[in-house]
Amino acid sequence: MSDAKETALGFYHACESGAGWAGCAEFCTPGAGFSAQAGAIAEMETLEAYCDWMQGVVTILPDASYVLKAVGADEENDRVTIFGVFSGTHTGEGGPVPPTGKKTESDYVYVADMQDGKIAHVTKIWNDGWAFGQLGWG
Repeated sequence: MSDAKETALGFYHACESGAGWAGCAEFCTPGAGFSAQAGAIAEMETLEAYCDWMQGVVTILPDASYVLKAVGADEENDRVTIFGVFSGTHTGEGGPVPPTGKKTESDYVYVADMQDGKIAHVTKIWNDGWAFGQLGWG
């Protein structure tokens, strides 16, 4: 496995388990960027903000889990792509409405731009409307 792939997977497992920026920073360049075309996270510009947001998601979906479906390294373009499915039930306090008891199973993809062996930017491809609808938030 390439070093870039190992770094990206280390980040992925830390982020998806709710480690927040404190648990993800070691895999990233200082000031690593973030972007997404999903309304809930579209305004986030740093990977730090996104990682801390994910930490909050795991708090309100206390049974949160994820399944890694595929990972690929594009060494020519210095990118790693990770496809996963995130699951969780809204039973914890927080979020846009009181706990609904509803569950989501939501597909997403991370595209990590690597720089000097670390993640410099992540683009998340995700349908937040689908996930939020399943949770009863829409």
